Amino acid sequence: MDIILASTSPYRRALLERLKLDFRCIPPDVDEKHQPGEPPGALAERLARAKAQAVADLHPDALVIGSDQVASIDSQILGKPGNFDAARAQLTLSSGREVLFYTGVALVSRGRNFERFHVEPFAVRFRALSATHIANYLQREQPYDCAGSFKAEGLGIALFERLAGNDPTSLEGLPLIALCGLLTEAGVEILGR
Repeated sequence: MDIILASTSPYRRALLERLKLDFRCIPPDVDEKHQPGEPPGALAERLARAKAQAVADLHPDALVIGSDQVASIDSQILGKPGNFDAARAQLTLSSGREVLFYTGVALVSRGRNFERFHVEPFAVRFRALSATHIANYLQREQPYDCAGSFKAEGLGIALFERLAGNDPTSLEGLPLIALCGLLTEAGVEILGR
C-alpha cells in the first residue's frame, strides 16, 4: 500500500520512521491560518484533516497521514516562534505555567472512502525559568521551528516540571499510539507484517 505523510517536517518524518513503514513525504498545500474564535484543539484537527485531504485528492489510491500541533496557554495560541526573540517571549510566558498541546492526526484514502482523525491533548508544566536559563537553552538548541519553543526529545526536557498525557510522541508532533490505531482500522497492521 502507498502510504504518504503529508508533511515537510523532519520531526514527523523521524517519528513515522519508528513504525518501520515504507512511506513517502509530500508537502500539503494548506492555509494554516487560525480562524477567529477557533479553539486550539479544533484548529489542530482541522489542519491535520486539511493536510491529509489535500494530498489524498492528488493521490486517491494512497493512504495519507496528516498531522498538526497547536500549543496554547490560557487559550492563547503559541505558534512556531521563527527566531530567538519570539522564542524567548514564548518561554518567558510559559515559565512556571502549564501549556496545553493538541496534536491532530488524520488518515485519509479517497479510493477506499476512508477518513479518520484523532486529537491528542498533552499538558506541559514548565519550571520557573530565569532569563539566563531561557537564553542558554535557546542558544544551545535553537527550537525556532517548534510550537512552544522547545524540543521535548532534546535538551528541552530540562525546561519541564512535569508532563501529563497518554502519548509522549504527540508532544514531538505525531501521536504514534493514535496513529497505530487508525492504521489498524485501515487494515495496516504494524506488527502483523
